[in-house]
Amino acid sequence: MAKTKSVYFCQNCGHESAKWLGKCPSCGEWNTFAEEKVTVSAKGGGAKNRRELARPQKLSEIEVTEEARIKMPSSELNRVLGGGLVAGSLTLIGGEPGIGKSTLLLQNILSIRNRKILYVSGEESATQLKLRADRLGKLSENTYILCETLLENIFEQIKKEKPELIIVDSIQTIASEAIESAQGSVSQVRECAVGLLRYAKESGVPVILVGHINKDGAIAGPKVLEHIVDTVLQFEGDRQYLYRILRSIKNRFGSTNEIGIYEMVEKGLREVKNPSEMLLSDNREDEMSGIAIGCTIEGARPLMVEVQALVSTAAYGTPQRSVTGYDQRRLNMLLAVLEKRARFRLAQKDVFLNIAGGMKIADPGVDLAVVASVMSSNFDIAVSRKTVFVGEVGLSGEIRTVTRIEQRVMEAEKLGFDTIVIPHDNLKGIKDKFSIKIKEVKRIEDLMKFLFE
Repeated sequence: MAKTKSVYFCQNCGHESAKWLGKCPSCGEWNTFAEEKVTVSAKGGGAKNRRELARPQKLSEIEVTEEARIKMPSSELNRVLGGGLVAGSLTLIGGEPGIGKSTLLLQNILSIRNRKILYVSGEESATQLKLRADRLGKLSENTYILCETLLENIFEQIKKEKPELIIVDSIQTIASEAIESAQGSVSQVRECAVGLLRYAKESGVPVILVGHINKDGAIAGPKVLEHIVDTVLQFEGDRQYLYRILRSIKNRFGSTNEIGIYEMVEKGLREVKNPSEMLLSDNREDEMSGIAIGCTIEGARPLMVEVQALVSTAAYGTPQRSVTGYDQRRLNMLLAVLEKRARFRLAQKDVFLNIAGGMKIADPGVDLAVVASVMSSNFDIAVSRKTVFVGEVGLSGEIRTVTRIEQRVMEAEKLGFDTIVIPHDNLKGIKDKFSIKIKEVKRIEDLMKFLFE
């Protein structure tokens, strides 16, 4: 006979304990344990429920076949997934409320005409989804809406309808009768995710889960949820900007370096084919000091970014260092290099740095553009908007080579820039094939001569 007992779960990592603990021994977080009622089945009869015993295979005898993929209507989504949705896979997409997760999925499934799709909504009513579909301007006879939060009822409808693609929005609203705790608890999220994973692997039907995120930006629920699924996608963006970035955090079937970029418009999300258009301002003709163009690599694509700097005398004696979209510690390092190697006097000046367009850059290849923008603002001399800067700055003031330099040069040439500044010998004798003017620099001093000669 089944018994009920109290178990304490860590809300951060899912660690289980028989008693309440102040500090989680697994993740080290404080005050994260919550009590949940768990039903424990009596022992015995386990052999009847045991599935067929799996047998080991020689690694050399296992046949490798290419995964069958479902091509989604959005090419940006296919790029991030690694070529499409793999049959029998479990995909989790997370993001802030209102960022556009449901809109992204709905406008994709409404464009699929040859597959039967079941959209399980635990948050919105069927009327709300119909209004959203009307706003997107798309209707599909193959899309079925199910407003249900009980896992057993969902599986019952799946057996009746036999869909070829399932979307659950969201996993935190789904609950199972086998667990007595509330919706969104650690045990409920884990149990429902495992049940959906088991169905996906046995039936070969791909399942997409929508997940909430917590205040720290991580996907809410136990950390084991991200281990269970095959792919974890993060939908990022700022409400002040129209652009959204879809990136892969985990992908068992593809690369985690790819990103997809969308623009939020009146009729849903528009794919941005040329990402550099969102990162460069339109006033290229008006040259102002403190602005330099850099080229970064996100995944396999080069992006042009506009680096903005403002250097001014500290008003209260203590200089400020304010950064948006860039690593503040790296900016401090670059300022120290300018102070020591180039004899800049920045110790008593405020320095503000911004990456236009809301992007967050971690590529060291943007160092040269950051230095150029700081120099430009300090001397109040404008840098040509037709020039691109690529290079990593070392502690001794040398300009170090960067990866994928050919792609960066080709992108600058394609977008109509006149000159690109790169590290010395980075192209190694193949620069003659480009029509864009290439300027090579070895040290910070060479950059200063180029900018202010």
